[in-house]
Amino acid sequence: MEKIPQGDRKTQMAERGEAILASNPGLEQAPDEQLVLRVQQGEKQLFACLVQRHERSVYRIVFGILQNHADSEEILQESFLKALQHIGNFRGEAQFRTWLIQIAINEARMRRRKYRPNQYESLDEEPEDPSQFRPRQLADWRPNPEETLAKQEMAQLLERAMRSLPKIYREVFVLRDIEHLSNEEAASALGISVPASKTRLLRARLMMREYLAPHFKVRWRDQLLERLRQRGRST
Repeated sequence: MEKIPQGDRKTQMAERGEAILASNPGLEQAPDEQLVLRVQQGEKQLFACLVQRHERSVYRIVFGILQNHADSEEILQESFLKALQHIGNFRGEAQFRTWLIQIAINEARMRRRKYRPNQYESLDEEPEDPSQFRPRQLADWRPNPEETLAKQEMAQLLERAMRSLPKIYREVFVLRDIEHLSNEEAASALGISVPASKTRLLRARLMMREYLAPHFKVRWRDQLLERLRQRGRST
């Protein structure tokens, strides 16, 4: 069983970014917009610093969509290459991170459609009523998950729970509860409205609660988010 990726992979461009930052310490604190402007003005080598800064989170988002390491690594590189090719089109209406994530999500969706050509994927904002979802498992909580599940088993449990989400809910869950994008950023990256993003996130959390309920005594969301935060700090 594959574990949820920890984000420890590094592309050559990210390694180049680390070298540039090591030799130019002042760039470490430079905002994305400043680095983007310098890249647009011809300092293409500084794009490697942006790769180093955002590679791990973009990889996790892509993996959340594709659920395949090899494809995710390929799409990760393609997304950064496309971002570099079109860096001149970035005008700062949104954050660079949001713009980059939009590219990565589009690339991942195209890869998914390539493998599933007969599966129609609508980007329309279908009417969604959270009250229509009725969790089936809300009782029989175990007394202490730490006494019954090892760390490896916990990672596998979280992975299975995420895999169980339909793709439109898994996407918003990864953006909001794993990568901690704002409601506005997540909605922009997914090409949907903020209310639709909130509704999908609510349903994703309810589905995660149903899946995880038999294993936890404490509130499911607090336990899950704390583990996701710990994972984010360790990468």
